[in-house]
Amino acid sequence: MSAAPDLNSRGFLLHATLLREQVPSFDAYPFNLPVVRTLATLPLHRSVTFIVGENGSGKSTLLEALAIAAGFNAEGGSRNFNFHTRASHSELHRCLRLARSQRRPRTGFFLRAESYFNVATEIERLGAIPTFKPDEPPFINTYGGRSLHEQSHGESFIALMKNRFTGDGLYFLDEPEAALSPTRQMAALVRIHDLVGEGAQFIIATHSPILMAYPDATILGVGPDGLAPIRYEDTEHYVITRRFLNHPAGMLRHLLTPEV
Repeated sequence: MSAAPDLNSRGFLLHATLLREQVPSFDAYPFNLPVVRTLATLPLHRSVTFIVGENGSGKSTLLEALAIAAGFNAEGGSRNFNFHTRASHSELHRCLRLARSQRRPRTGFFLRAESYFNVATEIERLGAIPTFKPDEPPFINTYGGRSLHEQSHGESFIALMKNRFTGDGLYFLDEPEAALSPTRQMAALVRIHDLVGEGAQFIIATHSPILMAYPDATILGVGPDGLAPIRYEDTEHYVITRRFLNHPAGMLRHLLTPEV
């Protein structure tokens, strides 16, 4: 008799499918992006999925659509956030179908660098609303007890990860390294590992060779032909960073010498 499957070994999201018959036109944005135009089914790792690619490749557009399809606010935050300052998201989420496991996330968060200020402002607004429950701790305690606006971008992001992110959560992170020094990126990596050990699942769009080194992960690279799995050591981010650090003088001569 075979053993029952361990449901905790599976992520909350198993894969995403592009409903190609619902795409209005593959000649219009965002459906003309290579990452979308060739998309059929996008597999998602049970722990961490990295989506990597050049600027303008569509990785953030895809991550945004996945987060919205999963029920998160387009500008970021938890599923309870419903504010909006500017409707800039694409319609891609309407053409995605998410395959979910039997597990259900207890919490979650969508963090995007470009609208982080707006999220921090919304957190302050929500914290100012009276709860009429004298024994209930202040709302800001969920985020470390200090306004995110009163900290540096990097400090507030680490505070968010340490205090708001908990186990059994589903987290979408869009270029989190934008706020973080290399040391802070390593701290974020440790926190991601701790949360994965507590049943969390992450989907991350990133340029950071530090973050994408996380071992229990799938890296999906965006290229001219769309999305495909790629080894960490084969990513452009790893190759170019290693080449530069190993031979900075030679790389600088090559980059800064005028062409004749």
